[in-house]
Amino acid sequence: MRIISGTLRGRRLNPPANLPVRPTTDMARESLFNILNNYVDYEECSVLDLFAGTGAVSVEFVSRGAREVTAIDIHAGCTDFIKDTAKHLALDNLRVVRADVFELLRRPNRQFDIVFADPPYAAPDLPQLPDMVFEHDLLTDDGIFILEHPKEFDFANHPHFWQHRIYGKVNFTFFAKKLDE
Repeated sequence: MRIISGTLRGRRLNPPANLPVRPTTDMARESLFNILNNYVDYEECSVLDLFAGTGAVSVEFVSRGAREVTAIDIHAGCTDFIKDTAKHLALDNLRVVRADVFELLRRPNRQFDIVFADPPYAAPDLPQLPDMVFEHDLLTDDGIFILEHPKEFDFANHPHFWQHRIYGKVNFTFFAKKLDE
């Protein structure tokens, strides 16, 4: 895994093989950030990375200048790896939290400009994630929620649906708090 752009461009992340993750491919991450480049001022951006896994998406946001990034995962191996990565790369604006994302979403306490979620595809609550994000008001007024999911899910009828993109086997659905594009 490599960092695609920004101050850490070209740096490689080498997570241990025993992590229970399905990392977003480099191609899909690059495509995701190419879309976001048109809508986001990273330097003003606060990001919440749910089901952070290896932390590649979190580190990509930091590399592009995000003001602050919070990475959340329940697996200790994942959070330890992200913490080690942040320490090794001297990333002082990357906060790592070990927690159950679904439990955490039930008691939110702040808003973010971007919320990214790459849940396990077999997670039974995956279809409810968009509703949870909006019901608990996790996004700022101009905020964007991005959900990575398998092709079996279609969120086109969600009231905050903005766009859907497919990159190989990776599906990204974008939701916006305000839909005035």
